[in-house]
Formats: sequence, structure tokens, C-alpha cells
Amino acid sequence: MGAVTALAGIGGAAFWAALLAKMLASAAIVVLASLAVERAGPLVGAMIATLPLSAGPAYTFLALDHEAGFLRESAVASLPAIAATALFIASYAALARRLGVALSLVLSLAVWIVAVLGLTRFGGGLAGAALVAVGVIVGCIRLCRRWRKGGLVPARRKRAGDTLVRAGIVMALVVAVVLAGRLAGPGAAGILAFAPVVMVSLAVILHPRIGGAATATVLVLSLPGLLGFVAALFALAVTVERIGPALALPLALLITLAWNGGILLANRLRPAPTPETDR
Repeated sequence: MGAVTALAGIGGAAFWAALLAKMLASAAIVVLASLAVERAGPLVGAMIATLPLSAGPAYTFLALDHEAGFLRESAVASLPAIAATALFIASYAALARRLGVALSLVLSLAVWIVAVLGLTRFGGGLAGAALVAVGVIVGCIRLCRRWRKGGLVPARRKRAGDTLVRAGIVMALVVAVVLAGRLAGPGAAGILAFAPVVMVSLAVILHPRIGGAATATVLVLSLPGLLGFVAALFALAVTVERIGPALALPLALLITLAWNGGILLANRLRPAPTPETDR
């Protein structure tokens, strides 16, 4: 009966008008952010990419449609998706140095799907999911350390279809998250909200223009930023039923901003490596 009610709501004109607005708003955010990535250095671009550019709007729209308990369950379900995204990045970094963008993405997304399906079976609730996510991300950071070094992302002439590709990817995610929230419940919505949309869009745009090695560097530098996602989701799950989505969601956003800003500050304050220490 609940599914019938959900389907009835989806058939209304008001639902599709609201969905269109959500798609356009989310696409605008991600397009602007990805343009900023191309104009910044690899680390700055990576920190921009690991802000909640697609997940933030997705969670905001879930908050408009559902109660606080739904958001809490979605936040817990998102943690395995973040861990899987770390494995996606590690896979892409290894593959993109030898393969083209299409094959690298197909294989890396297959890794993401298998990882999500496997990690969601661990259980352990909020604390267990957070610990597993942190462990996977830290492991991927260590594994990909040798691919962190690289030059600045070179500026190249933009193609007319780049913006449409970015917008299309994120709008498809918004549709998937909204429909999953209506039909499949908080688990599916939480996983889809943290699908590697920004990483995929960056790979699609950057790989053909600057090469697989440089694109891999940008994605690998984003791995520490995923830890900020874990902290933000943990805080969201703990606080959303106590203080409400109107306060819990901005708090989660503030955590990601503070974490990524701290990474940039620490990198700026770190002394430049000498030829002896850089070996």
C-alpha cells in the first residue's frame, strides 16, 4: 500500500515540477564547482571535489520529503558508499595510467558497485560503518601515495559538450536519489546520494584533456577529503533526530568545510621538501 501511495505521488505534476527544480539547482552547483577544479591546482581542486556538491543537495531534498529518522538511516547507509568511493578512486588511479577513460570508468564503477554491496553486509550500525569507512579510506591513501605527485592541471580549450556532460550526470543522480527515497527507502537513497558523481564527471572531462596520469593525481589527492564526509555523516546521524534537519545539515556541511580547509592550511604550512627528503 505504501508503494502504491508513493507511485501516486510520483505521477503528480507538482512532483515533476519540484524534481525539475532540484535537478537544475544541483546541476548548477556541480558545474560551477567542476569549472573551479579545472582552474585550480590539483590539491585545491581535489578539496573542492570532496565538498558535498552533489550529496548536499540530494540530502536537502530528502529532508524536504522525509522525517529526521529517514535521514539518519540514509546517513548510515551512505558510509559504505564513501568507502566504496575510495576504492573507486584507487582503482581509477591505477587503471587510468594505462587505459582510456571509458574502460577505466567502467572497471572502476564495477569496483564501486561490488564494494558497496559487500560493505553494506558488515553491519555494526553507525559506529561500525564509520570505522570500516575510515579504515578503507586510510588504506587507499597509503596504497595510492606514490600517485600523489604531479604537476598543475594544464589549461586546455574547453569543448562545448563538457558542461552538458557534467549537468547530465548530476541530474541523473538527483532523479535516482529522489525516486529511491520515494520507492526504495533510506538505504538506497543514502547509497545513491554518495555515488561518485563528481569523481566520474571530473574523469570524463579531465582525462581526455590532460591525460590519465594527471587526472589520477587530482582524484588521489581527494582521498583525505573523504574522511571529512565520514565525520559529517556521523554527526548528521547523531544529531538529526535531536536538533532537526534544519540545524543538522548545516552542521554536517560546516564539518566538511572545516576539514578540507584544514587540509589546505596544513599543506600550505608544511615546509617544501628538499631533494634529500623527497626521495
